Amino acid sequence: MARDEKSRAIGKIVSVAADRLVVELHRGSDNFTVVGFDDVHYVATLGSYLMVPMQAEYVVLEVVGLREKDFTASQSPQSDMDKTSSAKFLDVVPVGSMPTRGGSFRFGVSTFPPLYADALYARDEDLDRIFNVDLPPKNDIRFDRNGASVDGTVPYTIEIGTSAIFKDYPVRARLDELFGGHVAVLGNTGSGKSCTVATIFQSVFSKPDEFSAQGAAFVIFDVNGEYRKALDNLPDTVRSMYLKASEPGAPIPESSDERKDAEVKDRFRLPHWFMSVDEWALLLRASEKSQLPALRTALGLTTLFNETPVDDVVDDPNKKTELVEIQNHVLAKIIYSILHGDSSSPSKVDRILAVLGTFSTADISKDTVSPGLKVYFGQFKDGANTDSTDGYDKLLELLQEHHKDEPVLPSYNNKPFSFERLQAALNLALFYEEANGNKQIRDYCSQLVTRLKSVIDNPDYEFLRVDVGTLKEYDREHVAYVDRLLGIEKDADSYKKLRQVCCIDLNDASDEIVELASAVVSRLIFDRMRRADPRNALPVHLILEEAHRYISERPNRFAIDAGITFQRIAKEGRKYGAFLIVASQRPSELSKTVLSQCNNFIIHRIQNPDDLSQIKQMTPFISETVLRRLPSLPKQHALIFGNSVNIPTTFRVRDADPTPHSSDTAIRQIWYAPHDPKVIWTV
Repeated sequence: MARDEKSRAIGKIVSVAADRLVVELHRGSDNFTVVGFDDVHYVATLGSYLMVPMQAEYVVLEVVGLREKDFTASQSPQSDMDKTSSAKFLDVVPVGSMPTRGGSFRFGVSTFPPLYADALYARDEDLDRIFNVDLPPKNDIRFDRNGASVDGTVPYTIEIGTSAIFKDYPVRARLDELFGGHVAVLGNTGSGKSCTVATIFQSVFSKPDEFSAQGAAFVIFDVNGEYRKALDNLPDTVRSMYLKASEPGAPIPESSDERKDAEVKDRFRLPHWFMSVDEWALLLRASEKSQLPALRTALGLTTLFNETPVDDVVDDPNKKTELVEIQNHVLAKIIYSILHGDSSSPSKVDRILAVLGTFSTADISKDTVSPGLKVYFGQFKDGANTDSTDGYDKLLELLQEHHKDEPVLPSYNNKPFSFERLQAALNLALFYEEANGNKQIRDYCSQLVTRLKSVIDNPDYEFLRVDVGTLKEYDREHVAYVDRLLGIEKDADSYKKLRQVCCIDLNDASDEIVELASAVVSRLIFDRMRRADPRNALPVHLILEEAHRYISERPNRFAIDAGITFQRIAKEGRKYGAFLIVASQRPSELSKTVLSQCNNFIIHRIQNPDDLSQIKQMTPFISETVLRRLPSLPKQHALIFGNSVNIPTTFRVRDADPTPHSSDTAIRQIWYAPHDPKVIWTV
C-alpha cells in the first residue's frame, strides 16, 4: 500500500458477508474523528464513504451503521465507558468501485474485499469521481437557423442541490441521462416536489451565454396553478406560453412584469375533433360492448355527413359519387326501417322529417320524401277520400333504389364539426343500428346520449367547444396545434423556434377534465413526434404534476382510461424524443408500467407503507438502509438514483428562484390576529 494510503487508513475489515461488511477502527481515539494530512474527517456519518484498495482499484463502501464495544466493561461494570480503549465498528455496504489513479466510478461490486483489508477515508478528489462532478463544460461551435456559427459552452451536468452528508458539496446529474429518459419525482405533500420540478427546469435555462437551452421544449400540465410564477426569473431569451383553462368570459391573469415581453398568454382550447374515438369514449364514459360501437358509428357519420359540402372537401369524382351513394344508402335504410316500425303513422312522419332536417342529400331530402308521407286517418294515402297510395309507393321505390349491399361507413377523420352535429349523428347512428335489427340499442345507449347532452350544456367543457365558424389555423389542423404548443413555426422549408416552455394551467378543471385534456394533448404531441423526420430532432418533456390523478394503476370500468396514452409514451417515447417527468405524492396509485420505464427517481419524504413498498419493488438495487431514510427526510431533501448519477445520493435540493406558487399554510400568523382581522383574499 502506498504511503499516502497508509496515512489515510482508519481501520480494517473484520467481517465480510454477502450484504454487509464490518470495519473496526484503529484504537486510541475517544470518538469517530480521524485527523488526516488534508483535513479532519468525521467518518461516522451515515451515508459517508470509505475506500478499500484492491490491486489497481478501490472498492467504495457506504457507512450504514456505527457501534462500539467497551473492553473494560467486564472488569468494572459500574464504571463509565472508556472511550479510548473501547473498540469502534462501522457497518458498511459495498456500492461500487473505481481505479486508484483516475477513471470513473462504477456502481456495483463484483469482488468483495478480504478480511483485514485496510479501509481509507475518502478525499475530496475521490468524492469528485464518485459524484461525477469533474466534467467541465465543453467549448463548442454551433450553428443557428440561418447557418451562422456561434461560440458557446455546452454543460455535461446540471447542479440539482448539495450533499446532505458532505457539507456544501454539490450534487450534479448528467444532462443526457437525466433528460434522455423518463423521470419520477415522488414524495408526500409538502415535502418539496413542486420546488424540485421547478428547480430542475430553472437549472436547464440558467446558462447566461449564447447556448441557454434554446432548443428545449417543456410542456407543463399544471393542475395546481403553481408553475407560472416559477418562470419569472428565467432569462428574457427563454420564451413561454401560458394557457389557462377557465370558465367562458373569465379573465386570464396578466403576465408578471418580469415575463411581460417573454410570455404569450391565451385561453386553453382543445378542439373536440382532434380527439380519437377512444378519447371520445373517455369523455363520454362509453361502455365497451354496446355504447362504444354506437359512438364509433356516430363519429363516422360526422365524416360522412360533414357540415362542409362534399364538393368542397372531395376532389375525386369517383370518391364523391361513392360518398353520396353511402349517404343515400344510410338515409334510405333508416327511413325504410322507420316506415315499417310499430309506431303510429304521424309519429313515423315526425321522426323521418326530424332526421332529414339535419341529414339529407339531393336525392333523399324533405322535398323528395314528403310527397309520400301524407297521412289520412292514420294511413299513408294520396288524399282524404281515396285509397290511392301512389306517393307512398314511389317513396318506397326511391328508398329501394338507393338501398345497397351493406357498405363500409367512412372512418372518423377528425375534421371540424359542431357538438350539435355529433348529437344529431348519434341519434342517426341509433336509427341505423335499429334498422340493422338491434332494437334495444337506444335503451343501451340512453346514458351515452344523456352524457353527451350534459357535456354540451356544461360550461366546464367550454374549452372543447370551438366554434366551427371562427377557426384559426391551429384549430383546424392538429399538426399546427401541436407546433404552437411546442413553440415552433413553419418558416419556408424549415422551422424556427419561438418558445421553450408551455404552461397549461388546469387548476380550475375537475379531475375528469384534467384526465381528458392531459391525455389528448400528450397523444397529439406523441403522434406528431412519431411522424417527424428525423426522429429525436426536437425532444419534448411533458411535466405531469399530481400524476396519480390521471395515470392510475387501477383502470376504470369504461372503454379506456388516460393512463393508456402515458403508458405508451413511457414504453415507446424514448425513440421519438418524447419524455415524461412524473410528479406524484402517491406512487402506489401510479401506473406501474409508467414507473417501471423511468430511468431516474427523485424521492422526497414518503411515509405511507404502501408507497414505500412500491418504491422498494421498483428499486431492488437500493439498500434497505437508504430506503429507511425516506420517512424521515426533511423538507427540500431527497434521494436521487438512476442512470444520471453514479450512486444513490441524499441531497438538499437547490432553492427554486422564484418558488412555484405553492407554500405551507401559515397557521399561527393567520389565526392569531386582532379583533376584526384583515382577510387577505381576493376574489
